[in-house]
Amino acid sequence: MKIIIIAGTITPHITPRAFRTTELACSLARLGHDVTVYAILGQYDYSEFEKKHNLKVKELGASKWGNPNSDGKNDRSLLSKAVEKLLWRIIDFPKTEYFFKVKRALKKECSFDYLITIAQPFPIHWAAASIRKHYPDKFKYWTADCGDPFICNPNIRRFKPLLVPIEKSWCRLVDKITVPVAGAIDGYFPEFRNKIAVIPQGVDFKSINLADYKKNEVPTFLYSGVVIAGRRDPTNFLDYLVSIKEKDFHFIVYSTSPMFLEYKERLGSHLEIRDYIPRLDLIREQSTMDFLVNIQNSNPVQVPSKLIDYSLTKRPILNISSSFTNGEKTAFEEFLSGDYSKQYVVDNVSQYDSDNVARQFVELVKEG
Repeated sequence: MKIIIIAGTITPHITPRAFRTTELACSLARLGHDVTVYAILGQYDYSEFEKKHNLKVKELGASKWGNPNSDGKNDRSLLSKAVEKLLWRIIDFPKTEYFFKVKRALKKECSFDYLITIAQPFPIHWAAASIRKHYPDKFKYWTADCGDPFICNPNIRRFKPLLVPIEKSWCRLVDKITVPVAGAIDGYFPEFRNKIAVIPQGVDFKSINLADYKKNEVPTFLYSGVVIAGRRDPTNFLDYLVSIKEKDFHFIVYSTSPMFLEYKERLGSHLEIRDYIPRLDLIREQSTMDFLVNIQNSNPVQVPSKLIDYSLTKRPILNISSSFTNGEKTAFEEFLSGDYSKQYVVDNVSQYDSDNVARQFVELVKEG
């Protein structure tokens, strides 16, 4: 098939959606399909990437309102930040900019077989719906892939009088909606749930290069990714670490959140904060840890994609909640002593192989 994938960013940008897009595009190309990927690219040179993976990368166009580039740069003006505060909940500004960029890109394309749009940002889906409505022969089949839900996300209040009709419009026009976990199905309107398929996040297993694990002299554990106050919140866990800092332990976090910076002085050398690194490098680094920490989301429609990467490291996973209960404190103390009997186990890891994930996207077309 001739396949076009549209996303906000791709590699080397370090976000779950960029990972999803990049892995899916490369895997579909390996399966023999003619793949073109659109995103906001920035200054990164994709010529070697295109040759290596036998696909085409095209630019959506530079952002005028500070949406991120795939090269990781994100220049936000004071005007953009001010307008975002006014319009984010109303029209999803500045992501609304993708609507116009995606429409222009699709209008230029000749007819093709399969469109895959990846959100966030959701205005990518809105643009695809507009093209399908006005140019119904542009593409034969359309899958809208979604990470976190939009309107029915319980943690975000949006201006529903405008955005509910938009959400229902693209859901009505799309052939299939894909979500990474079954719990996310509840994040969409009931009348469209028959269109939803669960396809997990993927990673190229062949590219994984784990370290030879050796027990660290001091119990060493790691957390990587975004934290959110009140929802995926490390505060109670960090307070507990402060209360036991007479013990030997080393907590490494890969995060840009100020929530960790606030505890650096109180925890001293017990806490090490590092900048984000590429996904495969991070997986290798995670494989050197004694164990890994996952902070669960407070709602079932969002599940951290990091659990997949954690499972590939073959290191024990400690699953905790934002409240960090007494039972979780007991489990943590056991982990510190080397007892991992309460570790979280990710079932059926093979389902996350990116080639298997790509085949599931192809099966949607066959079934349709």
